[in-house]
Amino acid sequence: MTAATIFQAPRHRGVGWRHALRHLWFRSPDDAEPMINEVAVRIRAGILLFIPLFMLYTLLDVVYGSRWEVTGNVIQDTFDTDFDGRVLYMVEAVRRVYDYTVQSRLLAYAFFEMIVAMFPATTRLSPTVWIASLLAANKPPVWKPLAPKRMAWSIGATMIAVCWIFFNPDTFAGWVNTVTMHEWLPTTSNYMPRWIPLVAVGVCVGFMWMETVLGVCVGCELHALLAKLGVFKQECEACNNLDFGAPPSSP
Repeated sequence: MTAATIFQAPRHRGVGWRHALRHLWFRSPDDAEPMINEVAVRIRAGILLFIPLFMLYTLLDVVYGSRWEVTGNVIQDTFDTDFDGRVLYMVEAVRRVYDYTVQSRLLAYAFFEMIVAMFPATTRLSPTVWIASLLAANKPPVWKPLAPKRMAWSIGATMIAVCWIFFNPDTFAGWVNTVTMHEWLPTTSNYMPRWIPLVAVGVCVGFMWMETVLGVCVGCELHALLAKLGVFKQECEACNNLDFGAPPSSP
């Protein structure tokens, strides 16, 4: 009678909640190049994904959902016709007025999240980093350099700023005109075409979905490409490697 030997794969342990509380998603404060847990980064991207989704819904509603509605209270014949021979009337019409207070505050918070996550000294100010680090504490970590993530978050911060300007054109115009002491931008109309924030938010949703679901960081790949072209000179693990998932080559 022979006994079958059952092979049991070793269990990979996470960093633990104690490590997460002390270092958040960083591997060690002694690392010359900060290394962060990719698992926590993906969880955080999933948490923040609701913000661009909400902005996309808002912009689609602004561009395609708001239409003029004739009240019927005032209908007056102008005794004129258009080029197709149709009679022109002067009517009372209403249109929905949007209040972007909630959207502006969410964008300001998202911008704050992008900026504070770029630097180890300010990472503890981010609530989503705390949540993501604790949620990833019991999962096997995947360590990646911080530098490529900074590129990704810089792109995200730029898109957020564009959307904030679209929602607050008068405020931004006031700042620009005050600093330059010249009226470069109008304060009574929105000077930004609607397609610009719509495209920016759509791209942001796509990038964050790829990060969360597929584990593909487009900003990181862009950083790797620029490092390969020599734009960035720093040497770090995976910075100059277009395939972040490839194992490091042995010397």
